Amino acid sequence: MKFIIFLVVISLVTFSCDFKKSFNKDLVTGLTTSGDGLDCEDVYISVDEEKISRNSFIYGEDVYLNFNGIEGFTKEDENVFPGMELYVTNKAGEKILFEKDLYADYPEGINLSPLQLRANLTVAKPIHSNNDYTLFLKIWDKKGNGTFTAEMDFSVKPNDKLEITTNKVTYNEIYLFSENRKKVITNQKIGFGENVYIIFEGLSGLNQVEGNVFPGLSLRVTDNTNEIILDESDLFDEYNENGLAVSDFKNKVSANFWFTGSKVNNPLQCEITIWDKQGDANIKVGTELILE
Repeated sequence: MKFIIFLVVISLVTFSCDFKKSFNKDLVTGLTTSGDGLDCEDVYISVDEEKISRNSFIYGEDVYLNFNGIEGFTKEDENVFPGMELYVTNKAGEKILFEKDLYADYPEGINLSPLQLRANLTVAKPIHSNNDYTLFLKIWDKKGNGTFTAEMDFSVKPNDKLEITTNKVTYNEIYLFSENRKKVITNQKIGFGENVYIIFEGLSGLNQVEGNVFPGLSLRVTDNTNEIILDESDLFDEYNENGLAVSDFKNKVSANFWFTGSKVNNPLQCEITIWDKQGDANIKVGTELILE
């Protein structure tokens, strides 16, 4: 009888290993993960290499999903061959962003122990602020049958460090962008020599004259002692005569600046104003900047 029981126990253990499944939900972020043949206990979200516990992101943030110590892949010459699909849907369930395989550039596999995989999502166009979305991610074994999935609802908000006042002007997005780092600036920190853009997308509300608008754009920066660092009264004076096509104006308007030197009295106060030279519409953006 003991011998028979021993055989039954071995059979059950073998069965459970072949069909290993897992499910987990983070009650703070709402991130759910499910494994079928693949398993990972350390899954977390990070921004700028900092682990976070939120599912609300600032427009332009680079968000990472990290999978540390994921196990269960079939090995060939000590290498594993993961695939990773990522897509985002809007509230209507429409797929607005799709990446077929974020690990397509590793045909010879990966030899890393413990195995760490990560996916990057830049929360920017076609994603927009003041909207809700759902992120789906699937990891699979290209040499086996194992899969691991993740799903999370998230919201996007504009940068609340930008103080925006409007008069008859509407917009889709306003943000700071670093040309040097190729990313949206969300913490208001910039560096000496860094080329910084203030970008307006979807501007409308200016009077049109034969398909053109006649905007002005001023830029003023002062330091913590109220000393004027930069003062440009109209960066759009070249459009005074012929104006700017409405389609170009609505698509994207930007102004850029950078600072040289090594010392500054932080924080800087930056104010950008766009106004209508054919009417009284205008929009103003103010923000503090820390120059490091």
